[in-house]
Amino acid sequence: MLEIAYAKINLALHVRGRGAEGYHRIETLFAFCEDGDVLTAAEADALSLEITGPFAGALQGEADNLVLKAARALGRNVALILDKRLPVAAGIGGGSADAAAALRLLGTGRDVTALAAGLGADVPACLLSRTARGEGRGDVVRPVDIPKLAGTPVLLVNPGVPLQTAAVFAAWDGIDRGPLCDWEGGRNDLQAPAIRLVPEIANVLGSLSGARIARMSGSGATCFGLYASEAERDAAAARIRAANPLWWVSQTRLR
Repeated sequence: MLEIAYAKINLALHVRGRGAEGYHRIETLFAFCEDGDVLTAAEADALSLEITGPFAGALQGEADNLVLKAARALGRNVALILDKRLPVAAGIGGGSADAAAALRLLGTGRDVTALAAGLGADVPACLLSRTARGEGRGDVVRPVDIPKLAGTPVLLVNPGVPLQTAAVFAAWDGIDRGPLCDWEGGRNDLQAPAIRLVPEIANVLGSLSGARIARMSGSGATCFGLYASEAERDAAAARIRAANPLWWVSQTRLR
């Protein structure tokens, strides 16, 4: 059994306020790439998780991975292997996408919506893994159709610096800059505070010249560029890799 944990991007992310309970209220448009981490499972006598792949080291010593929490919630004894291809704490789904992949893989025939919401704010959107509008904490999700968005060439670029979501939200200036109406004319309100914490994000955004739209995803530090053609995307990828060999660069498309 195999499931892809599709990389998530926030085409736009507007922070509208902060509730008395401490959670920020957002309006966002989620989209998903064709590529991501890969989760496989085989029936076993006991639940286990092996993490492989280029970013496995970042999860070593983690006490309770969200994939394991999802499997336990479903009462499944399986041997899981997570091929960690996406950087950790990068604003592109990460653990939320992995947990959602586990729910899809192991929860066949069951309504796992409530379980997804209990695992994290982004997990319901990652469970769908299709274009959707998110409100509340991002956990109130409604699928939307955007004509001609599927298949759009995307370039993902991360400077190799993990960025914790809580720190970025804490650095938000508290100004409500208005609702999310048109995502193309929208913004990511977490981009400025993230740049204050990791100035190199500004360099990443600057490197995405030629993109139709270039923004930071989620709380960062990954940025994305949407391109008119795969040739333009691939040329940008080659240029960025040559100039910044330590950055993570991934060429993909929107689902």
